[in-house]
Amino acid sequence: MADAQTLIDKTPTKQVGMTPEGWLTDSWYLAAPSAEIKAGKQVRKMILGQPIVVGRTEAGEPFALRDICPHRLVPLSAGRQVETDGQATLECPYHGWRFGTDGVCKHMPSLTEDSPYDPTKTKVRRYPTHEANGALYLFISDNPRFDDVPDVPVPNFGLLPDKPKFIVEDVFNAHMDDAVVGLMDPAHVPFVHNQWWWRPPSVGLKLKEKQFSPAERGWAIDRHKTSSNSKLYKWVFGDNVETEIIFQLPGYRWEIISNDKARLLTLTCLTPEGSKKTRVTQFTWWTGAPLLNLTIPIAKPMGRKFLRQDGDMVDLQNLGMDHQKSMMWIDDIDIQAKWYQMLKKEWTASRAGGRPFENKIKPRTLKWRS
Repeated sequence: MADAQTLIDKTPTKQVGMTPEGWLTDSWYLAAPSAEIKAGKQVRKMILGQPIVVGRTEAGEPFALRDICPHRLVPLSAGRQVETDGQATLECPYHGWRFGTDGVCKHMPSLTEDSPYDPTKTKVRRYPTHEANGALYLFISDNPRFDDVPDVPVPNFGLLPDKPKFIVEDVFNAHMDDAVVGLMDPAHVPFVHNQWWWRPPSVGLKLKEKQFSPAERGWAIDRHKTSSNSKLYKWVFGDNVETEIIFQLPGYRWEIISNDKARLLTLTCLTPEGSKKTRVTQFTWWTGAPLLNLTIPIAKPMGRKFLRQDGDMVDLQNLGMDHQKSMMWIDDIDIQAKWYQMLKKEWTASRAGGRPFENKIKPRTLKWRS
């Protein structure tokens, strides 16, 4: 009986604002780069373990629906877009049921004229969408029947060009929590990313001392001079380069690198697909530096290599996690991991209590060698 009770206690439970798998709800997630969703087409995505069809009407309007026809459970993404009574609809390939971008069934072709059945009483879940600067986001409510305007602000990363200069993407074999902690870890760079063009081993370990401050649903490394050993920054920008790094729930990390001539922003978006599968997408925009366009053929593969190096570490970590779940976190290099878990707990508490989210992070200086 004691063993059975132990198993019960370890079973994940549903919390308001969080799935049993530990993913935050009532949150905006990256659905796809805008360029991936063509007009009149749709694609199937797995987000928070849910099948979602993400599409764009012929008029260019994005939409997102649960990718399951309630009739015979065939994915709607396998169908086609057709016009029904002047509205864009997605037609199921099995029996031709047509669903509008609002999730309401507009047509069931098998019904006879005297049928009492009303197609509009059938709906599939609709996910609110937001599109900006070449990225398409969707909102996943804690309530699957939610059909209103989200009370959580849409992702906003400041003034950016309409389209990114380039995008790189990878899939980590990791729970989103482990992917976040790995990407925010400040001490792994000289060991994982020690290329000659970025952080050559010859520079050795140096003392880092950074001021951290609370930010909206997250935290920031205050604006500061770039590391003296970051060669690429100097090659691209020249002198007087400063950087700022920000993290925000549920899984956005962006770095702004700038001086008085140019500004570059790299945004990393984490989208959980499954319990051990997290999609990591990086967008890069810049302004005021036309010569940077010449670096794209080099910068894009460099970005891919960076992500894959982090992904390889996740794969190695999984070998240990097969035998041991607990990790040892130490100050100061693991403070951000602790903040992340603290903010997740506060998110669920605020959603359950119907109160504003309270960021309890206090400004402080962290020190480490890397």
